[in-house]
Amino acid sequence: MSLLEIILKPQDLKRLTPEQLPLLATEVRQRIIEIVSKNGGHLASSLGAVDLIIALHYCLDMEKDKVIFDVGHQAYAHKILTGRNKDFALLRQYGGISGFPCKEESVHDPFTTGHSSTAVSLALGLSCAQDYLPNEERFKVVAVIGDGSLSGGLCFEGLNNAGHLKRDLLIVLNTNELSIAANAGALSTYINKIISLPIYNRFKSSLENFVTSRLPKGSRLIKIANKFEEQLKGLFVPGILFEELGFRYFGPFNGHDLSSLIKVLKNILSINGPKLFHVITQKGRGYPPAEKEPVRFHGTGPFDIATGRVSSLSTGSKTFTEIFSSALLEEAEKDRRIVAITAAMPDGTGLDKFRDKYPERFFDVGIAEAHAVCFAAGLAKGSLRPVVAIYSTFLQRAYDQVAQDLALQDLPVVLAIDRAGIVGEDGATHQGIFDIAYLRSVPNICIMAPKNGQELKLMLKFAIDFNRPVALRYPKASVYAEDLPILPIELGKGELLSTGNDFCVLALGSMVPVALEAIGLLQKEGISGTLVNARFVKPLDENFIKSVCAGKKYIFTIEEGILEGGFGSAVADLLNRPVVKIGLPCAFIPHGKRDILLDKYGLSAQAICSKIKARLWAR
Repeated sequence: MSLLEIILKPQDLKRLTPEQLPLLATEVRQRIIEIVSKNGGHLASSLGAVDLIIALHYCLDMEKDKVIFDVGHQAYAHKILTGRNKDFALLRQYGGISGFPCKEESVHDPFTTGHSSTAVSLALGLSCAQDYLPNEERFKVVAVIGDGSLSGGLCFEGLNNAGHLKRDLLIVLNTNELSIAANAGALSTYINKIISLPIYNRFKSSLENFVTSRLPKGSRLIKIANKFEEQLKGLFVPGILFEELGFRYFGPFNGHDLSSLIKVLKNILSINGPKLFHVITQKGRGYPPAEKEPVRFHGTGPFDIATGRVSSLSTGSKTFTEIFSSALLEEAEKDRRIVAITAAMPDGTGLDKFRDKYPERFFDVGIAEAHAVCFAAGLAKGSLRPVVAIYSTFLQRAYDQVAQDLALQDLPVVLAIDRAGIVGEDGATHQGIFDIAYLRSVPNICIMAPKNGQELKLMLKFAIDFNRPVALRYPKASVYAEDLPILPIELGKGELLSTGNDFCVLALGSMVPVALEAIGLLQKEGISGTLVNARFVKPLDENFIKSVCAGKKYIFTIEEGILEGGFGSAVADLLNRPVVKIGLPCAFIPHGKRDILLDKYGLSAQAICSKIKARLWAR
C-alpha cells in the first residue's frame, strides 16, 4: 500500500516518520502529474510547493490551524492531504473539485481564493479575530505567498499592518524564480537555525527584558542589544526589508529539504509575534519537462506525461487572443506611439509577441493591475497610445483607477479585456462576467465587443485611433463566423444581420454567432426574426435600435455577462418597454468546460432557440 492511500485526513500524516516524508512527497507529485496531464491545471508551481506543504501539515495541527494560500496555484498538495485525494481525479471538471482553494469543498480552505496578494490581509484578520475567542478555541494562522504576490500593493499593506499590530502570524514566502546565492548557503542556514532555536529566543527575550527594566531609557547598551541580532543577520540574510516592517525574518531555506524545513518550522511556530519564513523552491520539481519549461507548465492543458507535449485540441481556428496579438503588432508597426502593458500575463494575453518584437515599448508591471491602469494613464498623458491587455476578472482589481485616473481624465487608453464571459475550468474567481455591468456605470468610457476575428481587428484600430478611453472585450474562445460581412466601425453604430417579422434579437459580441445559429434553427420551424449585432454597449445606437424594434412585440437581448446592469438592461432603459434579457445570473459561476457552462446557463444556440419559442408560444 502506498503512503498516500493511508492519508484520509490531515492527522494521518503525523503517523508517518520523518524518514517516510520524502517518499510521500514523491507520491504526491506523481498524483498531481497524473491528474493534471488529463485535466490540465497549474502544474509547475504546485509541484514546487509539495515539500513545503507537507512540512506545514506535519508541524501544524490541521484540525484547527488555518493555512491560507495566496492565489492557490500551489495548493494541489494541500487538497490531496486534506481528504480530497479521491476527488482530485475530477480536478477542474464540472461537478468536481476546484483548481483553487474553495471554502465550499473543505473546512481546510478558510477562503475561496484566486486573485493574488490577499492572503496576508486575510490571515491578519483571522489572527486578530482570536482576541474574541476562548483560549481553547484559538489556532495558528499561516499565509503562504509567492514572489509574485509581493508585486501587488495589497500584500505590502497587509505586511505593514501586521508588523505594526505585532500579531502572532506566520508568513511563508515561497520564491521559485530566484537562485540560491552565496548568502543563502551553509553559513546562512546555520545562523538561521541558531536564531530559530527556543534557547536563543529565550536568551534574546531575557536580554531585552533585562536592559529595558534595569537600565535608563535611551541607554547606549539598550541600543547595542537591539542592534546585535540585526547586524548579525544583516551580514548574511536578505531579510532586512521584512525586519523593518516588524517581522522576524528566517531564511532563505531550501524548500525541498524536508528535514530542515520541519526542524526550523517547529521552532519558528513556538515564537510569538509576526514571523516571515522564506523558502526557495524549484518550479516543476520532480517532472523534468516542467523543470525545463516552468512558464509553459504554469497553467497547462492536458499533456502526454512521457514527452510533456500538450495534447492537441485545436479546431483549426485561431482564438480571439491570437487575433488580438497579431492585430496589435500590425498597428504598432504603423504607429510608434503604441505601447503595450500587461500585469504579469504576457503569454496569456498574447503580448509575448509584442514583447519580443518591441521590447522598448512593452511593460510588464507584475501582479499589479491597479498600477497597470494608472501607469497607462500617465503614458497616455504623455501622448502615447497605451494598450492594457488584461483578463476581465483581474480588471476588477483596478476599478478605481479606471474611473478616477482613466475615465475622469478622459485619456486615450485601450483596455483589451481578454477572457470576458465564461472562462471555464478556472472557475468562480476567474469567470469574466461582471465587466459590462461595472464599466457601464463609468462616464467617458466606450465599451465594444466583436462578433468575430475580423471585427476584433477593426475595433482594435478604432479604439487606438479614438481619442478617449475604450474597453474592448472578447472571450476565451476560438473565432468563427468569419464569413459574415463586416461593416466599418463607427462610434456607437450597430449592424443589421437579418430581418424577420416575429421578434427582434440584439446580440453582443460572442453571442452574435450563437444568436445567428439559433435564428437558423427557428427559421426551419417557420419562425423569422430580426438580428442586430449591437457592437457597442456604450454608447448604444439609440435611433437604430428604436427603429429595428418598432412594431416588434418581442425584443430579446443576448450577452455573455450578468444581466443585472448589463447590456440588456441598457437596451431596456433605452426602449422603456419590456425586454427579454438572456444572459448569466448574478452569481459566482463554478468551474467546468466553457461549452458545458454556456449550455447550462442558457447561452447555447439550442437553449436560446428554446427560450425564444417559449416566449412566442406563451402569447
